[in-house]
Amino acid sequence: MTAETILTNAILVLPEETLPGTLVIRSGRIAETQPGRSHAASARDLEGDYLIPGVVDVHTDNLERQVQPRQNARWPSRSAMIAHDAQCAAAGVTTVLDALCLGDLGFDQGRGQTFLDGVADLDALADTGVLRSEHFLHLRCELPAADMKPAMDPVADHPRVRMVSLMDHSPGVGQYRDIERYVAMRRKQTQMTVEQVQDRIASLLDQRARLREPQRAWLLDRIRHRDLPIASHDDETAEDVRRNLADGIRISEFPVTMVAAEAARDAGVEVIAGAPNIVRGGSHSGNVAAADLVRAKAADAFASDYVPASMVEAAWRAVEEAGITLPQAVAMITDRPARMCRLDDRGRLAPGLRADLAQIRTVEDIPVVRRVWREGSRVA
Repeated sequence: MTAETILTNAILVLPEETLPGTLVIRSGRIAETQPGRSHAASARDLEGDYLIPGVVDVHTDNLERQVQPRQNARWPSRSAMIAHDAQCAAAGVTTVLDALCLGDLGFDQGRGQTFLDGVADLDALADTGVLRSEHFLHLRCELPAADMKPAMDPVADHPRVRMVSLMDHSPGVGQYRDIERYVAMRRKQTQMTVEQVQDRIASLLDQRARLREPQRAWLLDRIRHRDLPIASHDDETAEDVRRNLADGIRISEFPVTMVAAEAARDAGVEVIAGAPNIVRGGSHSGNVAAADLVRAKAADAFASDYVPASMVEAAWRAVEEAGITLPQAVAMITDRPARMCRLDDRGRLAPGLRADLAQIRTVEDIPVVRRVWREGSRVA
């Protein structure tokens, strides 16, 4: 990386406006933004493309899809991590919170190994210079799972942990509150009979009744000393939001109903919406549409969930479908999630912040990521 890099002839997406102009990078930081075009011989012409901050993704399960690209094919974990990282960088995501699941409810038994391998691979690769994006950990704790506590305890103090979320993917609850849909999904995934799935449901509900509350209390106590951002997951009712807030949980991740999202908004609880939801035009599981949340001012940030490339497209679609400005939409994938996980050195095109950047060109109605920089160095 040279001492100074000048990017010019760009539409800078600043916190409050878009500005045709120039951005100057020095020593990996944004030194200044200027209106107009630079005539310096060393200036790099961005050909009128948009320049936005690097995307901050607080929840992506994409590693799981690299580890298991087909149902019966498990990929070597370190190769999967490198492929996952490359996909994130190519999508303009310069900060990644790898959302690893702790606890199995009997249908995703490989997730436990993915969690263990994921932490080990990040520890091994993070300081080698191999990874293009900066990676942190988001620990997704399955409250009714018998193996959640032994998985969580050894990593609760890991320095890369930036967020913890409390999940309950039991049948009949939250995302899976529609039992008929749940049975059909599990039959398709496992080839089990209806009777076998129903037996499993009965077992899971019994397990939930025994474990959910004591493990919730244990988890909140275990991480209290770290003062981490804590999120709930799949809130369904206003009472869910109120109870979580009473326990210090100030983020609602992927609320499944408008009632829950509006209760979060009114209580000052930040809401994370799924970027794939707005790109696809609705939830894949029949829950509230993300575009409706944005229109109701009941969404603060997007997360990619399972498609890193959805982040930039979600921002552009939010402008079209929810009537917000491009700076407001871009903030939902950059500034707002950065502040949410307390990374105050990135997320905006402002002097002094990290030069994590993405160059975007719109082709018809699709925003295409053309170049990506992390701390001023080109990574994609």
